[in-house]
Amino acid sequence: MLRFEEYLDDFNNNIVFQDFFLNILVVALLTSILRIYYIRFGNSITNRRRFGSNFMPLGLTTMLIITIVKSSIALSLGLVGALSIVRFRAAIKDPEELTFLFLVIGIGLASGANQSLLGIVAVALILGLLYLVKQIEGKTQFKSEDKLYVNISTDSNDLEKINQLLSESFHYVELKRLDTLGSGMDLAYICKAKNIKDIEVVRDKVTELSPLTTLSIVDQPDLIV
Repeated sequence: MLRFEEYLDDFNNNIVFQDFFLNILVVALLTSILRIYYIRFGNSITNRRRFGSNFMPLGLTTMLIITIVKSSIALSLGLVGALSIVRFRAAIKDPEELTFLFLVIGIGLASGANQSLLGIVAVALILGLLYLVKQIEGKTQFKSEDKLYVNISTDSNDLEKINQLLSESFHYVELKRLDTLGSGMDLAYICKAKNIKDIEVVRDKVTELSPLTTLSIVDQPDLIV
């Protein structure tokens, strides 16, 4: 019992709760800013709002783990053993998503190590540089290539037919994402059309697949939020 009390006193002495609460606020603020930036300027064609909602929980969890680990060697060894049995199977299909996840983890690491100021400066510099590079490069890539983001939600499971349908009208078709629904599929394509007539033809053919089929075509997928 005495050992436990000594251990608890040592744990409380190693953690300053005022700093802990301040770090929580810093992580919440930085991850919220990062989420807004990712939604506004990210290039991923996936649902960036839903993906960005993971930033704050991930950052706070990372901060909590580092705070616990640095407070006690015994806790750190036990935590490593506990986390070694956890396996994550979520596939990261876009390198940009992985980059932002690492940045969120970096925010949590900095705050957990009581280096919140370093985290604030780093995030400000990184986002500032990313924004500057984007402004220098401009947004001519998608405009010059006339790329379209095509999303098809249908109760049909004939993927080959849909691919053929698009290929007949668009001179460039690339399947970027396929999600299976309860009955049917949700498909995301990057396509190139020569003129509006091609888009009209695709619209008519796709809507004829079934009454439940919906089509969404957006120019410049880098602007999707």
